Amino acid sequence: MKELIPQEVIENRIYLIRGQKVMLSTDLARLYRVPVKRLNEQVKRNIKRFPEDFMFQLTDSEHEILKSQFATSRWGGVRRANPYAFTEQGVAMLSSVLNSERAVQVNIAIMRAFVRLREILLTNKDLAAKITALELKYKNHEMKFSKYDEHIAAIFEAIRQLMAPPPEKPKPRIGFHP
Repeated sequence: MKELIPQEVIENRIYLIRGQKVMLSTDLARLYRVPVKRLNEQVKRNIKRFPEDFMFQLTDSEHEILKSQFATSRWGGVRRANPYAFTEQGVAMLSSVLNSERAVQVNIAIMRAFVRLREILLTNKDLAAKITALELKYKNHEMKFSKYDEHIAAIFEAIRQLMAPPPEKPKPRIGFHP
């Protein structure tokens, strides 16, 4: 069965804001194929279902920072209010207020994306812990294997570099260059 929405599309719409993984109302409305105004109306009608740990509104500075991360604006025209950010629980709650078949299917795909991201993060933490344990074990045996010290240290450094996120590429300047 063909996926409703590719996982990569959803994963690219999950942001880390205020230390939480969230999706914005603008992106969710696009995925659900409903106007942002309608999504916000349903949320406001059912506001008791969305406590602060399920949903919050971006501040002006958070919104500006997020917009500045994209070279071209995909935020539409002038907005009266900043978008809402929904945590994983908030997105799950949206399926109960947006009562359409597409909303249910999109929410299933989104929940799978959140679970996949959580699994990736746990795998990286487990790998980092194992490498640290190996390093400690190696340091305890350092006296016996002194001629291999440099090689083993280089291996640990190479592994750490592979685990590190890639450095951000400098953005090319836009416009006329004299």
